[in-house]
This record gives sequence, structure tokens and C-alpha cells, in this order.
Amino acid sequence: QVQLVESGGGLVQAGGSLRLSCAASGRTFSSYAMGWFRQAPGKEREFVAAISWSGGNRDYADSVKGRFTISRDNPKNTVYLQMNSLKPEDTAVYYCAGRPSFIVTNLRNSETYTSWGQGTQVTVSS
Repeated sequence: QVQLVESGGGLVQAGGSLRLSCAASGRTFSSYAMGWFRQAPGKEREFVAAISWSGGNRDYADSVKGRFTISRDNPKNTVYLQMNSLKPEDTAVYYCAGRPSFIVTNLRNSETYTSWGQGTQVTVSS
């Protein structure tokens, strides 16, 4: 199991950009699929983006498609979420999550992820 630490959150104006990073410890990171989820106040946690262990498969929520990009650097044990054209409705705590690659079910299902970070706050002002 890997340990995950997010960084890069903050306050940004609408239309701006942020890049979130998720640093993983452990030798198995390169065999993990990784995902980003978010939770806004009073709302349930929702899927944002996910990437397979090799980076060859990526998936995005419709609400962020075309604006957000997920990527990973396996030698650096890090996954990124580049967020452009941010909107106030993107305001949330963003969580990084990982799961072993032998779990082949839907990448969007948060219940299949075995490791979670502590979250980083993203606030987009209008």
C-alpha cells in the first residue's frame, strides 16, 4: 500500500489555473492506478479524473473534460492534476487516491481505491 500526500491547492480567480501534485511513498506506485476525487461542502465526494498504471488509459468526469489533465511520472512517484479555466463550481477539497492495478473495475468507483491522501483545498473565486 502506498501513502499519498497532495499539494498545490489554493485560492484562484475564475478562469485561472492550478496544478495539484500527489506524491506517493512506496515501491509499488508504478503498479497503481491513480485517481482524483473532490468533495464540496454539503455534497458527496465525486470522481474527477483517473489514470491507469501505465498512463495509457485516462478518464475524466464530464464536468472537467477539456479543462483538466491528469498525468503521472512514475520515476518520481507523482501524479498530477492540471486544472485550467477554473470555475467557482470547482471549489472543493481534492483528494488523490490509488489502487493496485489488479483491480480492474471502473476507475470512477471511489470504493475500489485502497489508498487516500489527506486532501488539498481548492477555492475558485468569481
